[in-house]
Amino acid sequence: MKKQLTLLTILIIATHFLYAQVTISGKVKDNRNKPLASASITLKDTYDGATSDSLGNFKFTTTEKGAHIIEITSMGFKTYDQNVNIANEPITIEISLKEQLDELRAVTVTAGSFAAGDKQRGTVLSSIDVATTAGSNADITAALKTLPGTQQVGEQEGLFVRGGAGYETKQFIDGNLVNNPYFSSVPDIASRGRFSPFLFKGTVFSTGGYSAMYGQALSSVVLLESIDLPEKSEVDASISPIVVGAGTQQLAKDKKSSWGFSYDYVNVGLYFSLVKQTPDYYILPQFHSGDANFRIKTKSGGMIKYYTTFAYSNLGLRRPDIDSAYLKNAFGLKNLNWYNNFSWKENLGRGWRMNLGASYSTNKDDITQQVQDQNNKPKQFPAYEYWMNYKNFTIGNRQDLSEARVVFEKKLWGISTLRFGSEYWYNANKFTYNDTLRRLIDNYTATFAETSIYLTNEIAAQIGARFEYSSVINKADVAPRISLAYKVSKDAQFSLAYGQFFQKPENTQLFYSQNVGFTKATHYLINYQLMNPQRIFRVEAYYKTYDDLIKTIPVGYNYFNYNNSGSGYAKGIDVFFRDKKTIKNVDYWISYSYIDTKRNYLNYTEMLQPNYAATHTASLVTKRFFTKLKMGVNATYTWATGRPYYNFMLSNGKYQLADQGLTKPYNSLNFSAEYIPSLGKTNPKSFIVLFASMTNVLGYDAVYGYNYSFSGLVKQPVEPPAKRFYFIGCFISWGVDRTQDAINNNL
Repeated sequence: MKKQLTLLTILIIATHFLYAQVTISGKVKDNRNKPLASASITLKDTYDGATSDSLGNFKFTTTEKGAHIIEITSMGFKTYDQNVNIANEPITIEISLKEQLDELRAVTVTAGSFAAGDKQRGTVLSSIDVATTAGSNADITAALKTLPGTQQVGEQEGLFVRGGAGYETKQFIDGNLVNNPYFSSVPDIASRGRFSPFLFKGTVFSTGGYSAMYGQALSSVVLLESIDLPEKSEVDASISPIVVGAGTQQLAKDKKSSWGFSYDYVNVGLYFSLVKQTPDYYILPQFHSGDANFRIKTKSGGMIKYYTTFAYSNLGLRRPDIDSAYLKNAFGLKNLNWYNNFSWKENLGRGWRMNLGASYSTNKDDITQQVQDQNNKPKQFPAYEYWMNYKNFTIGNRQDLSEARVVFEKKLWGISTLRFGSEYWYNANKFTYNDTLRRLIDNYTATFAETSIYLTNEIAAQIGARFEYSSVINKADVAPRISLAYKVSKDAQFSLAYGQFFQKPENTQLFYSQNVGFTKATHYLINYQLMNPQRIFRVEAYYKTYDDLIKTIPVGYNYFNYNNSGSGYAKGIDVFFRDKKTIKNVDYWISYSYIDTKRNYLNYTEMLQPNYAATHTASLVTKRFFTKLKMGVNATYTWATGRPYYNFMLSNGKYQLADQGLTKPYNSLNFSAEYIPSLGKTNPKSFIVLFASMTNVLGYDAVYGYNYSFSGLVKQPVEPPAKRFYFIGCFISWGVDRTQDAINNNL
């Protein structure tokens, strides 16, 4: 009887608890109404809860009664709370979680731009990539030429991007314009950039549709962000048959400030004695360059940076005169350049940030051009050979640019931001041609605003506008710009961009005519990108229209006026693929560009393909590092179809197209290698690199175009000064060992 009573008691109690339990069930979805798996559903301040399954469904029971809160959490989404009143009836709920905006997971606007150096977003080209891309010889521009959208122009400096001339691409350091980013030009020979890639922690190369924060670049911008504090103090040295240099970076003990300087001397005398050059250098090129910097970290986490660089060069060369079988043209160039850049980034609190910038640069070129006889003596000509007398001249050209810039940034909801600011440029130019002096002063002002709006982690927009005014032409413009991005999967996204871009005419044109306005380009872009740490694939189509381009109006031999009656277009597709995974220990990228572009500008007689544009261009860059040997080998192969060339001749006060053609295709195979030995246990905090490179390994005879005689009957190919370029060097750092970093970055 006792056993029966006990069993009955247990049954009654169990029935009571079963009756008291309440089932809570439902479904969890994301903001796109898709089931959300692995979400955590709990009855707050209790142990009751469940996890959603692959279909977003969940179910659990509770014995709690009365008012409670159900809390739902899931990684990447905002926490959701719902009030419930638990009685005796089952509860069913359906919940939609809102995505948590996260800078690491959010879509980025990529239309038109290649970002480099940002490890969170994935790197296209790092500083080490630039240094070890075969053929670049640590020149930023040369490395960027392996990316799609660029042209292989070897006879003049600059980046020629998507149908734009070299002067239509501008470079900025920490937001400030660099007025002379390349060493001064020698006719038919491209000069390299002035800045080392290791000065910068990040690079954005925009092939179009760039931000409203920047202007006066019709086609493209290169945005360079300088490094902050160095990791450790160090002393550096470099030595080669061409260049010797030394420098240091010193980090304060509290790691809140640093200073540094460096000096380099370049003399190609020994090199030219070993590798014959086509021009006759009567003054061997010599370059002196030095730089200095300091950096201070502020109490609120901001950064103050100052950078200055100084360069002096001198050279002279002779070439055969195209209008004579026995005369020579002697060209001499002395250049003095000084650049200063100051920036201050500060956190102001309550979501506000301030970026202040200022820069000053001066560049002075002294050029002599002289026709000489066989004995290298000056040659004068009778009046009827006036075109020959025009070949004897001297030019003094000084450019001074001062800039002040301020940008404020306010964090809005989530990770959305608003940026606005203003900048002022004072540009003074003095140009002397023989005994004629011309001066040009421009006060340029701009105001801009831009907002980045993140609706979700998958949808973002960047909307901006820029107002600009130039006093030298007394013209103003307003440039609207908009970009959209949509993330279709974890690593893939689409982007769209539209924008208007203005640029004032070149100073060489404004010296003769200031009754002109801004030139204009309108960009339309669509982009697809798939990016992860091991692979990058992107394809982008674009269409550009050019309006108000400068046309040359002859008013006599060697005298011109200009107007804005020119126009043009460019359309094409760019493809880029980088892979670090498929082939073990091999990093490679492939780029391809197709462009259809025509212009009627300068002295063109009709709509023609510009002489710097090739229809098809492709590059293959490979890098292989052998860890055990601490040695890397790199190769770059670039191919491009022929570029058009033209001879425009004056006839009855108008230009006539006297000759035209297409150069042969361009081919170049470049090679480089580096060896990173250890300096031994006695000095473990040191880093040494032995580096060697050779361009145009196969000895391809490149032809960039043709020069014509005054009569038009003689044409000469424009070729490199030598078939190949060789470099060997040793680079040493004391105080820091970057060996493992170099290996990890596939140096």
